[in-house]
Amino acid sequence: MRIALDLTYGTGPELTGVGVYSREIAHGLVRRHPESNWSFCYRSHKFLKSLRDALPRGAKRRPFTESWLPPHDLFHGLNQRVPAARTRRCVTTFHDLFVMTGDYSTPDFRERFTAQARHAAERSDLILCVSAFTASQVEGLLNVPKARLRVVHHGVHAPATPPTASQRENVVLSVGSIQKRKNTARLVEAFAQTRTGWKLILAGAAGFGAEEIVEQIRNSPRAADIEVTGYINNTELESLYRRASLFAFPSLDEGFGIPVIEAMAWGVPVITSDRSALAEISGDAALHVDPHDTGAITLALQTLMDQPTLRRELVARGTEWAAQFTWDRAVDATWAAYQELL
Repeated sequence: MRIALDLTYGTGPELTGVGVYSREIAHGLVRRHPESNWSFCYRSHKFLKSLRDALPRGAKRRPFTESWLPPHDLFHGLNQRVPAARTRRCVTTFHDLFVMTGDYSTPDFRERFTAQARHAAERSDLILCVSAFTASQVEGLLNVPKARLRVVHHGVHAPATPPTASQRENVVLSVGSIQKRKNTARLVEAFAQTRTGWKLILAGAAGFGAEEIVEQIRNSPRAADIEVTGYINNTELESLYRRASLFAFPSLDEGFGIPVIEAMAWGVPVITSDRSALAEISGDAALHVDPHDTGAITLALQTLMDQPTLRRELVARGTEWAAQFTWDRAVDATWAAYQELL
């Protein structure tokens, strides 16, 4: 069986959530199903860069264009985009549609994104959605029948050695791009209203609207207690998960929200939003807030800062909850979708 995977977004040293997903799914599929013929495909602007990436044994590196794909029995677009070239069978993963529903990008990007999403939805035999929330958006915004939708959650890697209590500091950690959609501005404002003695660490690259947020941080009365790391690698991120005593992710819109489950797996109590996919993927293992209510975010932060017993309760619930989100489970569900078509 010849399976072609679009790894365009899974190459490079600074992967986003989509990049992490692309790499984990592709490498996991090859590892668990070596009997198949795997092509890791890259659009022309990323093919040469992909040469730096080691491929798993059994996978071949192939370029592709809008008008040509290597021979295949099934093509999987891992980031809600498929080429115009004819495909025998097509599976596409949809992560989110926030570009279509919110003011989180430029008008030009929104137009291109929408056209690509509609094209992918029309061409796909099956669509994998990373949450039930994303599936509902694909159904409603792109008019895709439920019969063509499958929900396949992301996974995370739990630490081999859980952090000890002595490694924890009075640190509130937030992981993700510094941008409007992540609600970073309200988190910074809410943190500034908590009592002193804690530090806020914002770990992530600059995103849409970052300039205003950085200026807000400079002018914050708690500026000395706020650290912006920029993009960090896995080793640096793991160090922050070991240090943090709280994790705050009051995002306005998420198709999944890997950092929420990741923080739980590392034993960090989580504050997150009560909407989009975040309520779905965090279950009752997090403290939920209205992301538009700065006062509610402040209250949640101060409550967990002041109540170590509640923090320990959320850690226990979060660790148990996160255990169900594994990449092997996501790989197996993806393979099952392939089998429906093949």
